[in-house]
Amino acid sequence: MRFGILGPTQVWDDGGAPLQLGGPGVRALLARLLVDPGQVVGTERLIDDLYGAAAPARAANALQSQVSRLRRALPDPALVQFHPAGYRLAVARDDVDAHRFARLADEGHRALVAGDVSGAARLLREALALWRGPAFADLVDAPFATTEAVRLEEARLAALADRIEADLALGEHAALVPELRQLVRAHPARERLRGQLMRAFAGSGRQAEALAEYEDARRTLAEELGADPSPELAAVHRAVLRGEAQPPAAPAPPPSPGPRLPAQLTSFVGRDEELRRVAKLLGEARLVTITGPGGAGKTRLAMEAASQHPGETCLVELAPLGTGADVPLAVLTALGLRDAGLRTGTDSRLSPIDRLAAALSDRRLLLVLDNCEHVIADAAGLADRLLRAAPQLRILATSREPLGLTGEALSPLSGLALPPADAGAEQALTYPAVRLFVERAADVVPGFTLDGANRADVLRICRTLDGLPLAIELAAARLRSLPVAEVASRLDDRFALLSRGSRTASPRHRTLRAVVEWSWELLDEPEQRLARRLAVFAGGATLAAVEQVTGSDLETLTSLVDKSLVEVAGDRYRMLDTVRAYAAERLAEAGETEEIRRAHAAYLIDLAWTADPHLRRAEQLAWLARLDVERDNVHAALRGAVAAGDRDTALELVTALSCYWWLRGLRSEAAMLASEVLRILGPEPPAGMAEEYWLCVLNAALGDAGDPALASRFESAPAMLAQLNRKPRQPVLLLLAALTAGPPEGDASEATAMAAQWQELLSDEPWSIAFGPLGIGYVWLFGGELDQAEPLFTEALAAFRAIGERWGMTNALAALAEVADRRGDRTGSITMIDEALRLAGELDSQTDTADLLRLRGDGGIRAGELAAAAADYQASIAAARRAGAPEMVASARLGLAEVARLRGELAEAREFAETAMSECPSGWFTADSIRSEISITLARIAEAEGDPDTARQHYRQALAVAEHVVGTSAAATARDALARLDQPQ
Repeated sequence: MRFGILGPTQVWDDGGAPLQLGGPGVRALLARLLVDPGQVVGTERLIDDLYGAAAPARAANALQSQVSRLRRALPDPALVQFHPAGYRLAVARDDVDAHRFARLADEGHRALVAGDVSGAARLLREALALWRGPAFADLVDAPFATTEAVRLEEARLAALADRIEADLALGEHAALVPELRQLVRAHPARERLRGQLMRAFAGSGRQAEALAEYEDARRTLAEELGADPSPELAAVHRAVLRGEAQPPAAPAPPPSPGPRLPAQLTSFVGRDEELRRVAKLLGEARLVTITGPGGAGKTRLAMEAASQHPGETCLVELAPLGTGADVPLAVLTALGLRDAGLRTGTDSRLSPIDRLAAALSDRRLLLVLDNCEHVIADAAGLADRLLRAAPQLRILATSREPLGLTGEALSPLSGLALPPADAGAEQALTYPAVRLFVERAADVVPGFTLDGANRADVLRICRTLDGLPLAIELAAARLRSLPVAEVASRLDDRFALLSRGSRTASPRHRTLRAVVEWSWELLDEPEQRLARRLAVFAGGATLAAVEQVTGSDLETLTSLVDKSLVEVAGDRYRMLDTVRAYAAERLAEAGETEEIRRAHAAYLIDLAWTADPHLRRAEQLAWLARLDVERDNVHAALRGAVAAGDRDTALELVTALSCYWWLRGLRSEAAMLASEVLRILGPEPPAGMAEEYWLCVLNAALGDAGDPALASRFESAPAMLAQLNRKPRQPVLLLLAALTAGPPEGDASEATAMAAQWQELLSDEPWSIAFGPLGIGYVWLFGGELDQAEPLFTEALAAFRAIGERWGMTNALAALAEVADRRGDRTGSITMIDEALRLAGELDSQTDTADLLRLRGDGGIRAGELAAAAADYQASIAAARRAGAPEMVASARLGLAEVARLRGELAEAREFAETAMSECPSGWFTADSIRSEISITLARIAEAEGDPDTARQHYRQALAVAEHVVGTSAAATARDALARLDQPQ
């Protein structure tokens, strides 16, 4: 007797004649039992699978009635066996077409891999001949049939691709083209079929059609999946281009029928790469463990991977277990063996583990052990025993730490990929974290989409929640009652906000706090102590930092890594922000917050001072990178000190980091942090901290922190430096002071006196010695004394080159370029600016890049190269915005105004100039100089428009500002213009 479900449900007697089975209810029951032939299928499972939500009031009686009808329809009623747990169809697997198909397809696949092409083709044709139409073709309304039909169809397509692979190897290229064309039209995103069609074309001498097929595949994948062709398909493309015979790649194993996994209620988003990795590992290793923090989606990934794996699968849910002793029984139950017992031919008093080992000894099975972390030792022991006893068994485990067995392959899982903070809505939607939020949000707010209005809030939600799928889904669910902006604003208290999940989820997955607490409670006391202390590191930490700040050791840290509480990236250890927030609560409960905060700040101060001298030498790039990775920690330490009123620590951090901020061009960041420190300080320096205080004021003022009072909190540079009365610890103090105060008033004797004072304050380190002539050269340059300035800049450039310091070289080259440009040497000026731009790029200093581009633009105007100048000014604006340098934005916009004025586009010129004036800060040398130049340009525009009264007003504004700014020609220009306008016409 044979049974069929690969088409309409059918039974044939021993003579091959089909039997009449009766109505759809009988056929559905038979088909469901044929999915698991020889196995007991539980009564409740049968009811769910046959009736679903439409189960009748007396479903058990209805099921029993269908069983009776089925027995009458079969030649041997004893084939349908009753069991206390359910019903069993006592037939061999090979008597069912679906299972015979699976065996033949698997054997064919193995023959193909082994190189027996003819044998593979024969087996696969035999397997495919068993199909009489779509699986369960007569049972479209049965709840179980849809999922099973999809699974079987996937297996058929995989076997079909294997058969085609064998035919290609046999050289039947031309004959395969029509079939493959039809398959590709039906399944345009299947890359294996695409590759086979390309190879069939190429083998038939039709290379052009093969290449066209690749382009169509690339376009289809991009439009439908947002993906590029796989490396395998790209390799076929390259082989066709080279005219080579493309050898067949090892085909993927075909999926075949087996025990079903729970149907998923939501879409699977953003884990395609991880899914491919797990599939690859399952093909190479017999034990694969998906590790990761709570809420990362380990279970969902395991379900998707298992659903695509060939052969039988069995899911064992370990989360509900109270103790590890229950693990073997849970596996027995999932396999349907617990109640039925197991005939082993040996002692009936076998232990559960022995029974499992015997049952699985010759069985091909993927066993999914889900949520092993709280029973890790018992799960590991069972896995070890079963893998040794059952050579065809594979285990896919999910856990927050590895099982720790030899041969275990790990697939770590963290948050979904996040877009950059400045990503637009269209770009952001290509990232899985954002796509997941938008999809889940649309489930609760129909029509929800990502747009320019909500983009920033959605990105903040996804980034704050580390891209963790569960946290994102909880946040999206909150949109039932809160607008997205409100959800984003409440994330500082994320545990209270994300406190309502699915009622059907396990308790540990219903709230964000429960997710973290589940992991926390599995830690021992030393692990909890280290975990709570790690909360102080906002940007991760090296091992040395962890040991110094927390007093812990590598062994405990490694344990937290194993348990997915800490992630490792290179040489740094970090916690997800959600875990950090929870750990910070535990740190406060332990009364250790202040102690650990001070230890953290002390570590950063020591690191910054260690790095400081190296920042002004040839090795500066390596040390800048070393400090780059600590930026989040610096922000946290400074804000922690401010919150605690710890003035000394806050000022010491600002002082130690000032050189780093300046060399990296982090003006906006330095200003923001320094202004926060100033809020806890009075108008005068704390005792013994004058240098630290003035550095804090200067950093805030030069970044335009938005506090007009800053300009009044520092005096002129000479007075400030006189208060110091010693060489500064931080040489950058002299640079910042010069930028705010500008050159001295008066004649050359004033400049000479300033130079002498500076020489007294410069330290003996090579950078300070090189900086001296650079600063003094600028005094002469502002005074128009090019012959005095040029040799000083040349001396400074040579000194900076000798020590390999890029910032100094950049500024010396910029100064020499300005001298060359004023002398009419445009070529020499551009050459030096280009070298300076390269050095600024190595420093990643947007501030210096913006200044150099503006300088090149100024030269372009003088040379009449207006288009080139406009391009440089636009690029300068972009760099200045990234640097947070508003005066440089204003200066570049002034350049655009001059370009428009010289072109005669006066309305556009006035708009550029007025915008520049509104953006430019005031109260210090560079900014006031720019404001005076903007007023001159506005006056010239008014003159060109025939409006002398408005021109006079702007010239007077320029004069009022420029009279207090030394080193600018704006005052003289304004006086001459006013005198000319006041002459009688």
